[in-house]
Amino acid sequence: MRQLENRRYVIGAIFGLVALIFLMRLFYVQVIDDHYKLDADNNVLRHITKYPARGLIYDRNGELLVYNEAAYDLMITPRQMSDDFDTLSFCELLGIEREEFDKKLQKAKEFSLYKSSIFIKEISAKDFARIQESLYNYPAFYVQTRTLRSYPKRTAAHILGYVGEASPRTIEEDDYYRSGDNIGISGIEKEYEEVLRGRRGVRIMMVDVFNREKGKFRGGIYDSTAVSGKNLQLSLDAKLQEYGEQLMQNKKGSIVALDPKTGEVLALISMPTYDPNLLVGRERSENYGMLSRDTLNPLFNRALMAKYPPGSTFKSINALIGLQEDVLSPNTYYSCYNGYRSGRFFMGCHSHRSPVNLEFSIQTSCNAYYSNVFRSIIDKYPTAEEGYQVWRDYVTAFGLGKKSNIDLPNELKGFVPEVEYYDRYYRKGGWSSLTIVSLAIGQGELGFTPMQMANMTATIANRGYYITPHIVSNVEGQPINEVDTAIKRHESGIDAKNFDEVVNAMFKVVEQGTGTMAKIEGIEVCGKTGTVENPHGDDHSTFIAFAPKDDPQIAISVYVENGYWGSRWAAPIAGLMIEQYMRDSISTNRKWIEKRMLEGDLIHVKPQIASNAGE
Repeated sequence: MRQLENRRYVIGAIFGLVALIFLMRLFYVQVIDDHYKLDADNNVLRHITKYPARGLIYDRNGELLVYNEAAYDLMITPRQMSDDFDTLSFCELLGIEREEFDKKLQKAKEFSLYKSSIFIKEISAKDFARIQESLYNYPAFYVQTRTLRSYPKRTAAHILGYVGEASPRTIEEDDYYRSGDNIGISGIEKEYEEVLRGRRGVRIMMVDVFNREKGKFRGGIYDSTAVSGKNLQLSLDAKLQEYGEQLMQNKKGSIVALDPKTGEVLALISMPTYDPNLLVGRERSENYGMLSRDTLNPLFNRALMAKYPPGSTFKSINALIGLQEDVLSPNTYYSCYNGYRSGRFFMGCHSHRSPVNLEFSIQTSCNAYYSNVFRSIIDKYPTAEEGYQVWRDYVTAFGLGKKSNIDLPNELKGFVPEVEYYDRYYRKGGWSSLTIVSLAIGQGELGFTPMQMANMTATIANRGYYITPHIVSNVEGQPINEVDTAIKRHESGIDAKNFDEVVNAMFKVVEQGTGTMAKIEGIEVCGKTGTVENPHGDDHSTFIAFAPKDDPQIAISVYVENGYWGSRWAAPIAGLMIEQYMRDSISTNRKWIEKRMLEGDLIHVKPQIASNAGE
């Protein structure tokens, strides 16, 4: 009897153990392991991302520069693919090869068997219309909508930038982004990404075994609405921008035009350029590769990244520093006998009357005059190091050799050597004003971007200060200076009274000097030509200008690579830009200049060697 009772306990214990195992397994399956839950949910629920429309971008006059077009992502849930999936017909439907299909499927499986991921991104509305009716035959696949950027003007590519897929590193560092999300890669699209991107939403739908939607899950209480990005209005004048790009066709270089009173960018042109629509959609990678291999480097933003010596345009700055340091006056005369000579050193200059005073030195762009002025500034102080540091502080106060902090990415700061640079090169105490006298005419080690040169010009136009340049004027109707504290006034350290002589001389440059090709009847244009030595080929043509003289509305810098003298290409282009902006057309008597600039080709011509002796 006792033996039977013990056997009952054993059997009971066995049943209890089996029951406990089943309970533990059930607990694991239902609570801990989400394998079956995910499988079930993905068979009945579909989480569809609702991508927000990116904010629109307009020019200063309300002209639309960037808008959105509908596109579709083909999504896949690998677990829902049937064993008898017809791969061949599916590939024919999408127009892809079997090898590509296998690669995309493997990538989706590596991401998750149970969660949806993008199989093909950014299908156009036209292509989607073709595959839509047959998609129900493939239960593992469905589409979600998104938008693609479109650039109707096909201009201002370096300003507007482009959008691309967020990198794995970005996704890791910023929890907003997920695999397949787009993000601004360059230009305004990058700089104002958080403003433009908006906020994504989600829609949860119930589907049947044939992948057909059967309605919202629980009436949509778990859905969230996508919030569109904010619209931007740029300070850019689209018509002026487009005109400048036309003038710079078949040329390499840059144009930067500012409103000197506000710091607003009116035009920012880098040539060669490209159609921004090339970097949109599924062809973006292929087109980017094509552009990056182009020897003319159209992706390079010369306006913010190219560093050029300023050439003779820089003489105006040396004149202002000389006046401020009281080593120069309007009646200071220096002789010039075809150049500047000191001992064995000689710097050439073109032939003109001698001696010359301040006004005529700018008007005729005399190298000898500014060699004397520069040396008198440096030699005013006990050592060359001290004098050069004073001079350098003035130069950088004009916004030269440092970033302008414009609201665009990838700007470079240019170069104005520090004292230590020359100490390392020549040893401390081993150099003098004569050693670095090439800085007097904007050559030597100096390297400025066209944006910095435009800032310098705006400072002269304003008689002593510039405003931080910016390309966005308002965000969703709110003025940018109300939200961006970086936009402020920068003083040059030069007294306003010292600008009068230099401004008057720059007016004479255009009226009867080296810049007459920028002369516009009825508009007082002030300018300065420059020819920049180029050891690799033809010299570069440069010109700075502002107008009108006493009420400046535009300040501009123009660089044309391999354009010989400043008077040949840069000056007439600057004059045309000023006239176009201020009058919205080109006068009949200047149409011949416009025609020559539009038809000019400096890329497909044989180089010729030019000299800067004339400027």
